[in-house]
Amino acid sequence: MTFSDYRVAVVTGATSGVGRGAIDLFLEKGLTVHAIARDESRLAALAEKGVITHALDVRDTAALTRELEGVEADIVLNSAGVSRAGNILSSSAEDLDDLIEVNLTAVMQILRLLYPGMVLRDRGHVLNISSIAGHYNFFGHTAYHATKAAVHQLSRQLRNDALGKRVRVTELSPGRIETEIFSRNLGGTPETDAAAWAEFYEGYESLTVDDIVAAIAFAVDAPVHVNVGLIELMPTFQVPGGLTFDRRAQDAE
Repeated sequence: MTFSDYRVAVVTGATSGVGRGAIDLFLEKGLTVHAIARDESRLAALAEKGVITHALDVRDTAALTRELEGVEADIVLNSAGVSRAGNILSSSAEDLDDLIEVNLTAVMQILRLLYPGMVLRDRGHVLNISSIAGHYNFFGHTAYHATKAAVHQLSRQLRNDALGKRVRVTELSPGRIETEIFSRNLGGTPETDAAAWAEFYEGYESLTVDDIVAAIAFAVDAPVHVNVGLIELMPTFQVPGGLTFDRRAQDAE
């Protein structure tokens, strides 16, 4: 199947990053797009482009159920995601709840609502944005790694659930992308935008949103008999290798 076989796309995390970039692709391909996000002002700008907008928090299952009733999605892009600075040693209860509810629970709830219709119609493509954090161990927020690892396994399992149907599932697993995520971890202000850019992007050849959108286009445009299951994208200068072995002082207690 290619874009010409599809009519309707549903996108979460629609007002920034990969979600926002993918909407331009889907509109260019002639799809009707449903955009889910919390930022009403940015959603208003999308509505001017003809996008059907849903201003809601993906953690609100009742709102998701209400807003998506009757939507026959051919493409579902689960792009909404959150992270936190620090790790499990410094996490608050709210941190853990947010990571699990946004990065995992919301993904499953949206698929609970839309995936059965894909199977029934024998047509559809799920695109899940995970992370290399779901595949490799490195220093970062432990709960973020755990939720992204769960998205990886969920993506695999969905293929079993739709066995025998022309429903495809692609997990896109990127390394560092130039998005707002690091700024949001620092507070999400113009000042943190500048600080995040200086610390995480300045001088680095990071991935861009366009790189991920190009991978989405590749996966969807593959022939109907081809399921591109996993696309790992990393900057050329970013590698997952390395092993830390901490040597403890002999007199440490």
